[in-house]
Amino acid sequence: MTGLDETTRASNGFGPAATHLVSPAGPVLPVPDVAVVREVRRTVADRLAERLQAQHLDSPDARRELARSLVAAELSERGRERVRRGQEPWPLDLEIVTSRAVMAALFGLGRLQPLIEDPAIENIEVDGHDHVWVSYADGRDQQHPPIADSDAELIEILQLLAARTGNAERTFSSAHPALHLRLEDGSRLAAVAWTTPKPHIVIRRHRVRDVDLDDLIALGTLDLALTGFLRAAVRAGKNVVVTGLQNAGKTTLIRALANEFAPMERFATIEKEYELHLHDLPDRHPRVVALEAREGSAEKDATGRRAGEITLSDLVVDALRLNLRRIIVGEVRGPEVLPMLEAMSTGDGSLCTLHSRSAQHAVDRIVTLCLSAGVSMTDTFAYRLLAGSVDLFVHLELLDDTATGGRRHRFVSQIVEIAGLGEANRPATTTVFGPGPDGRAAPLHRPVCLPDLVRAGFDPSLLDHRAGTWTAPLDGGRP
Repeated sequence: MTGLDETTRASNGFGPAATHLVSPAGPVLPVPDVAVVREVRRTVADRLAERLQAQHLDSPDARRELARSLVAAELSERGRERVRRGQEPWPLDLEIVTSRAVMAALFGLGRLQPLIEDPAIENIEVDGHDHVWVSYADGRDQQHPPIADSDAELIEILQLLAARTGNAERTFSSAHPALHLRLEDGSRLAAVAWTTPKPHIVIRRHRVRDVDLDDLIALGTLDLALTGFLRAAVRAGKNVVVTGLQNAGKTTLIRALANEFAPMERFATIEKEYELHLHDLPDRHPRVVALEAREGSAEKDATGRRAGEITLSDLVVDALRLNLRRIIVGEVRGPEVLPMLEAMSTGDGSLCTLHSRSAQHAVDRIVTLCLSAGVSMTDTFAYRLLAGSVDLFVHLELLDDTATGGRRHRFVSQIVEIAGLGEANRPATTTVFGPGPDGRAAPLHRPVCLPDLVRAGFDPSLLDHRAGTWTAPLDGGRP
């Protein structure tokens, strides 16, 4: 057994004392002083943030190498200061383990790391350092021990993440109290502080990346009729907007739809932070162009725009010049709605997601975003633009029965077709699939685009199953 040998404690300049680990084979490397590691970490973190603001380092290895050099410089300066005071130099082994500890503090997630690495965890919610809740894939919600010793330490961890993560400048401070970024494993982190009594963090993990429509049948999201319909819609080049509330499975459905693209098809993904990760599947998508927005620095130009900022709208406009068949926008939530609708009106089979309570509500939400985009536009023109761009709205429902001992269910409940302009200059809609007795989608009407879908391989007899083709009932006391 490895233990602590109290007789090996001696003053060494790193702190009050050094503790060595002793094993039956003899002494091993010392344990660095926690206070010194914290001091060096803070100093290096500030310098690292300044350097990353001044130069873009896209490679995680390059950022780690920069941090490693800063740690070495700081420890060397502390060693020289010790010699100038007439004290003995630090032991080399202690300097080595201290450097390693600082690097671990800089590039790890501390006590969050085991949760990030647990494949069974879907979401992590942190309400202050000592209130941590974890949602598991099987529907369980469980409280976990604190992930920091104080809220101040938790904010420090977030500031380190902001300084080192991604290829864009991101800051987290009282002047910029919101943080949105992608972790190295692809998880999405959102945090707020200073505008709330305590810091709050939500980490959404993407457990399923390589997924197709058939996989969603097994997960209970689709049935055979929906799968055949959506597969044909993608192949027929229909523009699809996937709607739903938070955590309903919109990103997963977009991944599955994209995996129906022809293998050599050239398309782009445009996201605030990478979530789709289709560029990480080169065997499926060898010609994908993955674009990510850039937040920009704290400095602003005369127009109030951050220096170096690249918005989703900028990326959509750029993508239109890249000889692409389709464009996927991870989430439309602002002015990017206008270039996205333009891409849909001129392209062939583009996809995007939108937060919405229902497919019908999504129509008015898109028009509201158009009118809020900062350009002169009437609602009549916005409805006309939508009617000429979007072909299908696919709505996902999240049914949470965990409070009554059941599970969480994610499933498609509606597919609404947009068939040009109708009365009062509003889009004409056809509810092709609507909620059945248990809320899951069932065929209601035949779409106007049915001939296009049949040519793409759709079997129209699937629309004759008025209760749908779901293979199993919902549990949790529902039919």
